[in-house]
Amino acid sequence: MAEGFRPAVYTIPPHRAFADALAAGLIAQFGRDPMSLARGLVLLPNARAIRAITDAFVRRADGGLLLPRLVPVGDPELDERLGSLFDPAGEGDAPILPAVDPLVRLMLLTRLVASARTAAGEPVGTAEAARLAADLARTIDQLHVEEIPPHRLADVVPAELSEHWQRSIGLFRDVAERWERELAILGRIDMAARRNLLLDRAARGWRDAPPRGFVVAAGITTTAPAVARLLRTVSRLERGMVVLPGLDCEMPTAEWDELGPHPRDEEGTPARRSIETHPQFQLKQQLDQMDVARGEVRRWRWGGGRTAPAARTRAVANAMAPAAFTGKWHDLPPPARRLSGVRAAEFANPAEEAQAIAVALREVVETPGRTAALVTPDRALARRVVAHLGRWGIAADDSAGRPLSATPPGTLLIGLAEAAAATFAPVPLLALLKHPLVRAGDARLDWLAGARRLDRALRGPRPPTGLAGLSRFLGEGDERQRRDRAPAAAWWHEPAALLAPLDTPDRRDELAPGIAALREVATALCGDMLWSGPDGRAAAELIAGLESAAVHGPARVTPEDLALLLRQLMDAVSIRPPQGGHPRLFIWGLIEARLQHADLMILSGLNEGTWPAAPAPDPWLAPAIRSSLGLPGLERRIGLAAHDFAGALGAGQVLVTRARRDARAPAIASRFWLRLEAMTGGLARAPLLPRLARALDRPADLRPAARPAPSPPIEHRPDRIAVTSLDRLKADPFAFYAAQMLRLPSLDMVDADPSPAWRGSAVHAVFEEWMKQDGCDPAKLRPRAERMLGQIAAHPVLRALWTPRLLEAIDFTADTVAANLADGRRPIAAEVSGEAKVGAVTLHGKVDRIDALADGRLGIIDYKTGKPPSKAQVAAGYALQLGLLGLIVEAGGFPGVAGLPAAFEYWSMARDPKGKLGHVTTPVGLNRAGEGIAEEDFTSYAYDQLDQAVARWLTGGEPFVAKLHPEFAPYGDYDQLMRLDEWYGRTDG
Repeated sequence: MAEGFRPAVYTIPPHRAFADALAAGLIAQFGRDPMSLARGLVLLPNARAIRAITDAFVRRADGGLLLPRLVPVGDPELDERLGSLFDPAGEGDAPILPAVDPLVRLMLLTRLVASARTAAGEPVGTAEAARLAADLARTIDQLHVEEIPPHRLADVVPAELSEHWQRSIGLFRDVAERWERELAILGRIDMAARRNLLLDRAARGWRDAPPRGFVVAAGITTTAPAVARLLRTVSRLERGMVVLPGLDCEMPTAEWDELGPHPRDEEGTPARRSIETHPQFQLKQQLDQMDVARGEVRRWRWGGGRTAPAARTRAVANAMAPAAFTGKWHDLPPPARRLSGVRAAEFANPAEEAQAIAVALREVVETPGRTAALVTPDRALARRVVAHLGRWGIAADDSAGRPLSATPPGTLLIGLAEAAAATFAPVPLLALLKHPLVRAGDARLDWLAGARRLDRALRGPRPPTGLAGLSRFLGEGDERQRRDRAPAAAWWHEPAALLAPLDTPDRRDELAPGIAALREVATALCGDMLWSGPDGRAAAELIAGLESAAVHGPARVTPEDLALLLRQLMDAVSIRPPQGGHPRLFIWGLIEARLQHADLMILSGLNEGTWPAAPAPDPWLAPAIRSSLGLPGLERRIGLAAHDFAGALGAGQVLVTRARRDARAPAIASRFWLRLEAMTGGLARAPLLPRLARALDRPADLRPAARPAPSPPIEHRPDRIAVTSLDRLKADPFAFYAAQMLRLPSLDMVDADPSPAWRGSAVHAVFEEWMKQDGCDPAKLRPRAERMLGQIAAHPVLRALWTPRLLEAIDFTADTVAANLADGRRPIAAEVSGEAKVGAVTLHGKVDRIDALADGRLGIIDYKTGKPPSKAQVAAGYALQLGLLGLIVEAGGFPGVAGLPAAFEYWSMARDPKGKLGHVTTPVGLNRAGEGIAEEDFTSYAYDQLDQAVARWLTGGEPFVAKLHPEFAPYGDYDQLMRLDEWYGRTDG
């Protein structure tokens, strides 16, 4: 074809649906002969664009249609996709080497990066090396795409570059050189390099022997030189066409020229920076590379339905004008600034935004024949909208899919790796065992029952880790949880056997055996269901590929790094939904929105950092280096996002939305949003939508919860009460009711820090064994404590911080007991349970220690790891535990103990007022003014308080009111059950 031939380059303006207009035009030109259409070729940006164009053809296939061949221009196997159309291009040419497998490439680069960083004295873990390797691979690909040889780095490094970037570029050159040698050994080339060769070969072949059918390159906006050369060839074929999306043919020449790139000065730097963030910059650069002037581009004369007024395109172009030209907004006539059909809505937060979008989509569903699409780069917002629509039985598929890491097979495999990395600590272990894929089917209920028993047994501080440590704990753990451990131990052997391959030391630090063990255990836990479905097959392909490529990766990989590496790899794999969502509702990414329209387009997430997204930094090449090499600036993606936004605004009806804050802080409106607001003087609002969103979950009749006050029949009320339960009965009767009548015990958190109750149990265990086995010999207390705490205190916080403080208090206890023995006071009982009939109830309890005083009377002692109760609490009728134990002693309720109690003491392990660990206090005794409760009156005072409480709540019919005296009810174990936040503080009580 002669060079003077006018290139066939067209554009479809944003106010027309690109895919529908393209399909309509191709059918009009080539559809008379069905085979003529079928012999054609349409080059598209990617696979998602193919889906959009296919749908557009289907919408116009009234009596059936043979589609042209649709091929993504970026396909690394372009020769196979083109088939016979590529044959002429290969005549006389040497075969092109195959591309290196992506996982093999990542593993090799990870090894090279880790080695280079170690040699530079900056070692990193495998997961961090893999992250840097992925960034390095993207930079290498950009160099290939822009056809910049890596050796040019040596010529463009400014001397004034910071030391950090100097080191980074040195590492880059080192790894890049070693990478080329690795590729030569493998007999492979980079995928981006192979794509360039394929594109150039196709361009040469088509120039020499044009295809028999038509060739159309549509919707391609990349500025890659190889792609531009192919488009240049296509535009000059006799039956070739290039169709661009949304080229602004009416943009004033001054504005067009301002976009750049600008000529360089004598020193080689541009006179002015290019405006890469403008939506037309990418198209301008593409036309320059194709040797096509903007005036040569023709309008595509076919429409595709769902169009907006042409004035919309002009108004949007005005809004996106370069900053130096926005002053013209003041002089534009109102029609040129008006965005009819575009409405805006702002919301308080993303949750409200998602709710409102779902309402708008539901309105479309209820209107026969109408279509709607949500367009947003915020995948979390899209998932929220899908969930809201699901409430009404409306299925909507997100075309961007979900990352494999968020699918059930992905979460299972990551959870398994994380559990192994944590040596099967309780939280990741239980999350794994309860995963919905584990033992799915008939065995699921029995498995969950066992997992729940294990959950109960693992409540509290972390037990010894590893499968063997857990087995020992369940069989020999502390006395406090013996009832929960026994049933869990009977079930634990089954999951322990299944998980054993991941607990083998010789397989933990090698990548291939680690992946193999992961696959083996995952299959044993879940069976074939794990590997079924689109997400399961993707997981199987990833695991098989990683296992195969592991030989090229680092020699040693810690379990922690394996878990992080697996998550990184799965984050990069998207699982597209199969067809099956609502036929008139769509959730599109930005590329789909560039190519097609719906009756209502909802453009959401218009906050800075989301749309447009913040440019991702390049950790390898400084911005100055990228500019000197001619690589696209990091802000180029903002221009692409602007182009997609402008194209989506071309739909007939458009709703733009944003939230005023995100999950962390107030959000800044997108620069696109601000431009539309500034040019129009304020977008038209959709005021009803926020009100509907807020009203949707608002009850018509607000009925606040009343304070709980259950009143069971007297005959069902307990006739036994523990010495520690009287305070709860008086201060928070509902909590007493929940614990004693509903039998709802308070559970510790899984893997919790050692609670006061747990620490108290450890202290009591020490003193009990010291009393029963050592006869309270003061010299044997500290060795006994050190030995027992070494067995019990497995939690690092307890071992490092609390145990040394306890041992200091232990020494105080030993010294005090030695002094008491010298004065004739000796311990006679410890950790003894007893009970006695006191009035209408049986009072029961466990005493920490009973001493025989020198005068024959008894002293009752309670150990405290924290601050003991005060005399004021006792005077108010609370903290009567010692007095109630005295009642049992007086009634002879403790076996082998007889006498009258005369001393009531708390032996505290906490600091005294002088800062010393360990002290003795008593809650009774008169002060100088004669105020307080005398020791000899304490048991009678405790009896009176108990008798009054029993008469009110146990033998009487008074209801168990929640938080009756909250100042004496500090624990919130049952606050959620009593729905405290719904009624506490109301004036009506």
